[in-house]
Amino acid sequence: MSIKSDSAPKEKKTGERSKGRGGSRIPAADSHLTESLGANDGDTSKTVIVKPVVNAMRILRYLSESGSPGRAITIARNLSINASTCFNILRTLALEEVVEFDPLSKTYTTGLGLTRLVENFLTEGQRVAAVVPHMADLAAEFHVTMALWKRIAPDRIVLVKNVSSPTDLRIEMAEGQRLPMMMGATGRLYAPRLDLPEKKLRAMFRTLRWQRPLTFEEYWQQVEAAKVKGWSTDDGYFSLGVKSLAVPIDDSHGHLAYTLVAIMFRAQLDEARLEQLGTAMSNLSPRLAKILI
Repeated sequence: MSIKSDSAPKEKKTGERSKGRGGSRIPAADSHLTESLGANDGDTSKTVIVKPVVNAMRILRYLSESGSPGRAITIARNLSINASTCFNILRTLALEEVVEFDPLSKTYTTGLGLTRLVENFLTEGQRVAAVVPHMADLAAEFHVTMALWKRIAPDRIVLVKNVSSPTDLRIEMAEGQRLPMMMGATGRLYAPRLDLPEKKLRAMFRTLRWQRPLTFEEYWQQVEAAKVKGWSTDDGYFSLGVKSLAVPIDDSHGHLAYTLVAIMFRAQLDEARLEQLGTAMSNLSPRLAKILI
């Protein structure tokens, strides 16, 4: 674990925006879609085009390329689609979870249904890459470093992905590092699921090296508190001056597959803000499970 400070101002990258961003219009469906097939061969049969399907694909492409939520009327205007038709298509896509609708802002974004359509073809690396934007959103909102941990052995976990806070002073961790199963905030989630007798758990605990004094009784009280609250914390025991908060990411059988961890300086967030972070991470966990597992 390291603390990094960027003292020099960062240059903003500039460049051309993709078509469709910033409210620019995206041309109507390509003209070749309405041309006849085999015209050069003298075939007079016409291609059967299902226009709502074409428009649905254009809407999905628009949302993907714009990279930001869009209102139905804005999407319809930019794509030159009838407003009522656009709304009905978006509503259908939302029911299929291909897009997500935010009732507060009345906007649409691409949804997890798109990921599920191709999930059988994704490698673990691609799945992890797909959750990075969600981790980055939390890192930016709460000014924390987000980490994704996975169990790789009966007594070891590994850091799969690390997304740093965008602030100048931040905590960074090396991907690929391994830790004992019961260490840190993640350990407090795994410990009660190991289904081991207390004697064995105590033996494993004695092998751990904490940077603040911690007894097994204190540790287990924190484990029990995490079971009630839904997330666990490590308040400077793993690393002096550093606090971490972890939530479980369970598979469909309820087994702990990954943990999502926020890493911050100990006094960085007050209790109210820490509660907001834990709630946000807990709400995100089921969505990450659908992507990762």
